[in-house]
Order: sequence, then C-alpha cells, then structure tokens
Amino acid sequence: MLRELADLDRVAQLPNAEVLADDELTGSILIEASRLAEGVLEPLNATGDRDGARWSAEGVKATPGFKDAYRQYVEGGWNRLAMPTEYGGQGMPTLLSAAVREIFIGANKAFCMCPGLTDAAVHALMVGADDALKAYYLPRLVSGEWTATMNLTEPQAGSDVGALRTRAVPAGDGTYRIFGQKIFISFGDHDLTDNIVHLVLARVAGAPEGSKGISLFVVPKFLPQEGWQGARNDVQCAGIEHKVGNHGSPTCTMVYGDAGEGAVAWLLGGENMGLQTMFVMMNQARILVGMEGVALSERAYRQALAYARERVQGRAAEGSALPVPIIRHPDVRRMLLSMRSQTEAMRALGYMLAGALDLADGHSDPMVRQERQDFVDLMIPIFKGWATETAVEVTRTSVQIHGGMGYVTESGASQPLRDVLIAPIYEGTTGIQANDLIARKVLRDGGASLNCWLAEVDRTLAETTAQPALADLASRLGEGVASVRMVAQWIAQAQRERPLDVLAVAVPFLKLAGIVAGGWLMTRAALAASRLLDAGDAGESESFLRAKLASARFYATHVLPQAGALAVTAMNGSDATLDEWALQA
Repeated sequence: MLRELADLDRVAQLPNAEVLADDELTGSILIEASRLAEGVLEPLNATGDRDGARWSAEGVKATPGFKDAYRQYVEGGWNRLAMPTEYGGQGMPTLLSAAVREIFIGANKAFCMCPGLTDAAVHALMVGADDALKAYYLPRLVSGEWTATMNLTEPQAGSDVGALRTRAVPAGDGTYRIFGQKIFISFGDHDLTDNIVHLVLARVAGAPEGSKGISLFVVPKFLPQEGWQGARNDVQCAGIEHKVGNHGSPTCTMVYGDAGEGAVAWLLGGENMGLQTMFVMMNQARILVGMEGVALSERAYRQALAYARERVQGRAAEGSALPVPIIRHPDVRRMLLSMRSQTEAMRALGYMLAGALDLADGHSDPMVRQERQDFVDLMIPIFKGWATETAVEVTRTSVQIHGGMGYVTESGASQPLRDVLIAPIYEGTTGIQANDLIARKVLRDGGASLNCWLAEVDRTLAETTAQPALADLASRLGEGVASVRMVAQWIAQAQRERPLDVLAVAVPFLKLAGIVAGGWLMTRAALAASRLLDAGDAGESESFLRAKLASARFYATHVLPQAGALAVTAMNGSDATLDEWALQA
C-alpha cells in the first residue's frame, strides 16, 4: 500500500521524509510499532472493554494498565512521530504516521483516542496560537507530558455548533473567563498526565449569532506557573458516559466556571474566528476517525479468519467424510472476502490521503501543493463517511461469521463492532460529511476538484483497459466512474431549483463516491500486482500478489456494482424521502 498506491516516491523526496526512501528503516519502524501494539496495547484492549475508566469526585481513573502503557508509548517517542520538529517532534511524514496509527488503533482503539486528540490539538495550536501560547504549550504537548482535548458539543448544540451557549468573558488582562458545559469530551479527565489542555469553543458577549460568532480558547486543567504548574483551574469533570463501546476511553461531561469565577482561558486566534481554527483540528480528527474504521475492520477480519479456519461445522458442499472448517463453506468465504477487500480499499484511500497531505504541506511546487490540497479537501468527507459506515458493516460481518459465539462477549468478536459504532457519528455524522461533500467540495468550485480526481481515475482506467487480463476490472470501474459523473451532473442541475432533493440523497452520493474511490485504488493494486508477477521476480511475495488480484476481482464483482444502484437512488430517491405523508403514521 505504501510503495505502490500512496505516492510514496514523491513523498519520500520531501524534507524530513527521507525515511520513506529507506525500506529497511521504514520496515524497522513498523516492526517496532507492532511490538508495542502486540506486547503492551493489545493485552489491555479487553481490559478496557471490561473494566473501563472510573469516575469519582476526585477525578477520572484510567483503565488499569493504561497509565503504564502511556508511559511506554511516550518513552518510545510514538506520540512525537509526526509532530513538528521545532517543538521536539520527529517531523515524520503523515503517510508513515498513518500506517503506525493503524497498527496501534487495531490493537487498542480506546487507548489511542488520547494521543490522537493531542496530535490534532497541536495542529490547531500551530495554526492559531500566538508565539507565547506556542512556546508554553506545544513543547509539553509534543513531548507527551500533557495531553489535550477538543470541546465542541453541548446538550443543545451537537452538529449545530452555532447554537452553543458557553460564554467567554474578557477579564481585562488579556485572558477570558469561561462559563458553560460541554458533553461527549473524550479523555476530558484522566490520570495519565499531570495536566490536560482543553480547546474550548465559546461565545464572547456581543458576538454575531450562529457559527460566525464563535471563538476558540485554551483552557488548561492547571494554570500556568513558572517551574511546574499552578492552581487548579475552574474546570471539572461532572461524570462520564456509559457507552456501547470504547469503555477504556472516558467520555466526559466538562463544567467550566461552576465555582463562580470562571475558568481562566486564553484566546486562540482572533475573536469570532474559532470555527476556522477548530476545523484544522477537526479535519485531522476526521482522517484519524476514518483510519479507526480501517484498523477495526482489519482486526475484525483477522479474528473472523482465524475463527473460520479452526471452527469445524458441517460437511463440505462438494462432499466430505467428516465435518470441515467453516472456511470451506462458500458463503463464509464470501463474507471473509467482503471484509478483506473492503478493508484493503479503505486502507488504500486512507494512505493515499495521508500522502496527499504531506505533498500539500511540503512540496516545492505551489501548483502541486494546491492540487493535492484540493484532493485532500474533496476526499476527507468521502473517506470519513464511507470508511466508517463500511467499518460497521465489516465488523458486523465478523460477528455473523462467529455465529452464536459472536454474540458472547468473551469471544471478543463484538468489541470491534461496538467500538466502531461511534465512528460514523463523532467528528461529524455521515449526513454532515455528505452535505459538506456536496455543498463545499462539489458545488462550490463548480465540480473542478471532483473532475480533477475523476481524471486520475480515467488514467487508471485507460491503463487497465490495455491489460486484457484485467478487462473485467476495467469494465466495472468504468461503470462506477460513469455513475459518479452522472449523479454529479444531476446534483449541479437539481441544486438550483430543488436543493432539498439534493440533500435528501447526499449520503447515497457519498457512499457512491467512496465505493468508486475504493474500486479505483483496488484496480491500481491489481495493476501493480500483475506487473510484479509478470516480471517474474515476485519471490516470496507471489502468494500475497495473487491474493491481492483475487481481492481486487472480488471488490470489482461484489462491491463496485453497488455504484449503479446508488446512482439510481441518488437521482430518483428524493421524492419518496420528502413525501409529506411518509412519516405521518
């Protein structure tokens, strides 16, 4: 995936990305990551699910074992991998970080929520903080000495961020005082580190209504002081949620200013500019959430594959003297290949997105930077929405393969499903992603970025068509691309006169785009595998390459055909959705 699909060669030429040009060094980093994942994080996964974090009036206690695991994680420098070098980070490319994160998330998603949010907060501070705030907070966050959170949601303001009521009152000395309540704050309180830095959206008196009047503030749990840290700030965790999954990650209700004087805060960026800065953090988080879908799908697939190989049940359809492992049964094979091919497609898009981020940030040619940034902007909602929705399907299929044992907690088969169910919801629901895709990514530029991406797909299609052995893949991908273009044209026409019709079918369009993006990269994978096999020097990789071809063909025949049905839904489904009588009963 890294070498053949993720633009690694161009990324490796960027400053601080030379590591990707060294196969041995890259391999060593990934192997060391897998050792920490297997030896430290994975054994705590079931512990987090069973025991979870614990709240008391004195504070939140992390899952037993998490504190020592966090210490090893920080001592190994894993939290600093892609952090800025000027503040103590290693400055590694996002592409390498994405692969490492997948390994860690697959081992223990709940644990990874904490450093993942800190990483996103660092990006927001780099964009919006003044020099003094950067100098104080960034070295401590980059080192892992402290962690950070994102505080958006309130009881009355979920997806509608503009409805938030948390107040920020100027104190006259350059600071502010925050009053309000935030809910669903991951790792809002814990005992892994001595201090927690909250990034909080709030409204200053007199600010415009809605999202245009929101500001972003830095609110530490403990106030700054020379040497170590000062007094406790007026911020408390009032409780944690009891959830379907992710029990190891405390989801907190945070109360600011309950003691009466308000929580001391520092403005990040200008007043009423908070949402712009927060979107930097949210875009990082959305890519991370998409990778959560990839990682948990991979974990679920590996669990299901191992179970199918060892579970003996029923005789073979073609006849056998004795019962056989269920992997011999055609429908079980279908389910396993569905899991595997879709996981590989999601991973390919996630890695390509990570490589595009590196190029958008660091390439010497401004035209390349802009072109890759346009690709990133287009693909973030597609990847986040499609990958997380698909991950729910993939992890649920693992439970089905496990049969009755999948419904038994002790088997571990249900945990990836329960842990990933939140992924299509937080950092913007699938509906929010779909609306963003259409309004801000497809219509705003007249379809330019979409057409630029489809031109890339066309080049892959032309290359595949020239390979007779891959004609079946070319045919299915061509049909998928045609579906995307057809729906995009319909959207452009319908938006002017029937905007509600477009919004009613936004999610089918997003899923259509995701499936075709996955098909594009699976086709590229098949081209690469075919080329390496034809060269005759595959060696020990031959079985892997042939399996990759089989996986791509399965995706082309079982997944890509869904594009046509989604296109029909997108262009014809709005009337039934908006029928005034539909929900009256």
